[in-house]
Amino acid sequence: MLATSSDDVAVARRTRRSPRKGSALTDRPGLGMLFVAPLAAIVVVLFLIPLGVLVFMSFQDWPLLGGPKPNGIANYQAIPSNSLFTGAITFTLTYTALATVAIFAVSFVLVAVSNSHRPGAKAYRTAFFLPYVVGTAAAALIWFAAVNDQNGIANTILQDLGFTKGPWGFLDTPGQALFTTLTLVVWKFIGFQVIVLLVGLQAVPAQLYEAARMDGASTLQRLRYITLPFLRPTLALLLILSITGSLLAFDQFQVLTHGGPDNGTITLVMAIYNTAFSRFDLGKAAALSVVLLVALVLLNGVQLMFLRRKDDQ
Repeated sequence: MLATSSDDVAVARRTRRSPRKGSALTDRPGLGMLFVAPLAAIVVVLFLIPLGVLVFMSFQDWPLLGGPKPNGIANYQAIPSNSLFTGAITFTLTYTALATVAIFAVSFVLVAVSNSHRPGAKAYRTAFFLPYVVGTAAAALIWFAAVNDQNGIANTILQDLGFTKGPWGFLDTPGQALFTTLTLVVWKFIGFQVIVLLVGLQAVPAQLYEAARMDGASTLQRLRYITLPFLRPTLALLLILSITGSLLAFDQFQVLTHGGPDNGTITLVMAIYNTAFSRFDLGKAAALSVVLLVALVLLNGVQLMFLRRKDDQ
C-alpha cells in the first residue's frame, strides 16, 4: 500500500508539472505584444493619429492659408445647406447602384465563358484581368484619349460605320459622361471580380453537381441550391468592395470629366476635395470626411450583420 501511494504521489507531481512546461510561451504576454507591436505602430501612425487630426479639424474654422479657430459644430450644421455635397450624394448613390449592377452582371457572363475546359479559357482569364493592373488614373487617361471629340478613336469608328455624322459627345451631358465612366469602370475592375468568382466556383465540390445531375436537378436548381450557397461569402465580399469603392470614387471622374458638365458628375470625394482645395475650407472638408467615414462604417456594419444572420440560418 505504501509503494502504491508513493507511485500515485509521483504521478500527481508529474501531472502538475506538465502544464507548466507546455505553457512556457503562453506565460510570456510580453512576447506576444512584441510580435503585435509593429502592426500596432503602423495602425496608430497611419490611421488613429490622422483620424484624430481629422476630427479635430472638423470642429475648426480652418482656411487653407491660415490658422485654425474653434467654431464648435458649425461645420456640421452647414452640411445640409452645402448644395455641392448634397448633389454629390445623389449622384454618388446613383453611380454606386449602376456600377455595382453592371459589374456583377458582366462578371457572371464572363465567368461562364472562362470557367470551362475549352482551349483558350486561360487566355480569356488573363485578358479579363489585364485592365485591373492598370492604375485608375492611367485608365481614365486612356479612355479620354479614346472618347474625346477632337481625335478620339471611338468617334472615328462611329463616324466610319455611319452611326453619327459628327462627334457623338461622350462627355457632353451628365448622362453621357456617366455612361462613359461606367464603361471605363466595368472594363477596369471586371477582371478582379471574375478571378475571385472563378476561385469561389472552383472550390465547390464537383461531387455535388454530379449527385444533383443524377437526381435530375436542372441547371437553375443546381445554381440555386449548390452554386449560390457556396458562393455567398465570395459574393458578400465582392458586394462590400464594390459598394465601398464606388462610394469613394474619385480618380476616374477627376481625370475623365473634372466633375462636369455643369457639376453633374461630382462624387462625394470630389466634393470634399473641391471644398478643401478650391474653396480653401479645410474645416468643412474635414466635417464632410467624418460624415462619409461614419456612413461607410455603418453601411459595412449593416451588411456584415445581415450576412452573419444568413449564415446562422
